Amino acid sequence: MEIDKKIIKKYNKPVPRYTSYPPANHFSDDITKKEYLENIQNSNYKNPKLIAFYVHIPFCHKICFYCGCNACNIGKGLKVKPYIDALKKEIKSVIKHIDKKRLVSQIHYGGGTPNAIDAEILAEINQLFFDEFQFIDKPEIAIEVHPGYLDFKYIDKLKKAGFNRFSVGIQDFNTEVLKKVNRKPSIIPVHEIVDFIRKDNISVNLDFIYGLPGQNVENFSETIEKAAKIRPDRLVTFSYAHVPWIKKHQQILEKLGMPNADEKTEMFFAANKILKKEGYKPIGFDHYVLENDELYTALKNNMLHRNFQGYCSRQTTGQVYAFGVSAISQISGGYFQNTKETNDYIQKINNDILPIEKGMLLSKNQRITGEAITELMCNLKLDFNLLSNKINISVDEIKQNISLNIKELNEFKNDELLTFSQEKIEITEKGAFFIRNIAASLDPNYSFENNKYSKSV
Repeated sequence: MEIDKKIIKKYNKPVPRYTSYPPANHFSDDITKKEYLENIQNSNYKNPKLIAFYVHIPFCHKICFYCGCNACNIGKGLKVKPYIDALKKEIKSVIKHIDKKRLVSQIHYGGGTPNAIDAEILAEINQLFFDEFQFIDKPEIAIEVHPGYLDFKYIDKLKKAGFNRFSVGIQDFNTEVLKKVNRKPSIIPVHEIVDFIRKDNISVNLDFIYGLPGQNVENFSETIEKAAKIRPDRLVTFSYAHVPWIKKHQQILEKLGMPNADEKTEMFFAANKILKKEGYKPIGFDHYVLENDELYTALKNNMLHRNFQGYCSRQTTGQVYAFGVSAISQISGGYFQNTKETNDYIQKINNDILPIEKGMLLSKNQRITGEAITELMCNLKLDFNLLSNKINISVDEIKQNISLNIKELNEFKNDELLTFSQEKIEITEKGAFFIRNIAASLDPNYSFENNKYSKSV
C-alpha cells in the first residue's frame, strides 16, 4: 500500500498516543495522598473487578539514545537495594487497602531494564503478590527483558519466579543500527532465546522500533522477515517517539540523521505486509499476533481492550495498581503517578510518605470519552450501540461527550482513512496508520501544540 506524501505531511503533527485518557501531560500536581488512598479503597467496589499490578524497575546498564522511559544507569548497583526495599514497602502499604477477594489477572514488570537486577529479587517481589492474592486461571505474569543481558540461566530463574510471558526488546537485528543508538545486541541468537523460553509453554513477544538512525525500508524489512521466521507469539513494531524536549539524550539521534516521515511510513507498511503474509494478524495499531491468540479472538468479537499493561480482552482487563518510581496507577476513579526521581521516591517511602506526585480524578464525561477513544484505538471501529451496551451509557450521551465534527470526519473519509454513519465509525487499512489523528478528532480537549506530543508519523 502507498500513501500520498501530501497525506503524510497533512497528518504528521503532534497528537497524543492515548495510552490513557486524558493523556499523562494533563495530570495535575495538586493530587493528594488522601485522595489516592480513598480511590484505592473505592476501587474495590467498581469495575473492572480484576486486579492488574505494574512494577517499575528503572535500572539499565546503559541508556539507549532513543529511550523515552523513566530509566537510570545502574552504575555500581549501589541504589538497587535501597530502591527494592522501598518498592517492597510501598507494595505492602498499598495492597492492604485492596480487597483480597478480588482476583489478579496481570502482573507486568517494565523499566528501565527489569533484568538488570538479580532474578531472585524479582522472585521476592512476585511472592509478595502470590502470598496475598488469588489469581484467575492462566493469569499473565509478564516481564520486559533486554537480550543483551539475558542468558539461559537467568531465563530459568525468571520461569521459577512465575513469569509466563517475556517481552524481548530486540529493536533491530541490524548491529550497525544498534550501535548508533547505544544498544547492546543480544548475547545469544534470538531464535535460541525464543526456543528456550517456549519449551515450557511460555509466551514470547519480540519488540522492534522503526524510525531510528541507520534504518531504511530495505534493512528494516530484513529485520522483520527474520523476526517472522522465528515465529514469536506476538510481535510489536513501535514507531520511535522523538521528544528531545523531554528526553535530552534523544538530541544525539538528530546529529546521526533519522528517517523522515515518508521513510517511516514505508517501513511501517513494508513490515505490515511481511507480517500479514507470514500469517500474523494486526492488533490495534502496532501489534501483531498469531491467529490462535486470545487478542485476535477478542478483536474479532469487538472485545479488544487495553490498559497501561498493554492489549488485553475486556474479560481479562483489570484496574492497574502501580509501584515504583514514575509508575502510574489506573483505577476506576482516576490516575495516580509516583514521583519520577529515584532518590525522592526512596526518601519518601523511608519517611512513610506515599510517593504520589501527579494524577487526575476522572469525571464521568472523561470516562465516557476515554472509553470511546479506547474502543476506536483497539478495535479500529467505534460502534455506538456496541459501546453503549459495554459501558451501560446511552448512545446519545456518548455522542454528547465526544467531539463529533462531521466536517472533520468527511475530511478523513475523503482521504480514505475511515467510513462513518450515524451508527459507527470504521477505520480503513490506510487509516490505521493515522489512528492517533482520528482519535484526537474525538477528543474535545485536544489542541495542536508543538513540543507537547510526538508526531503521529
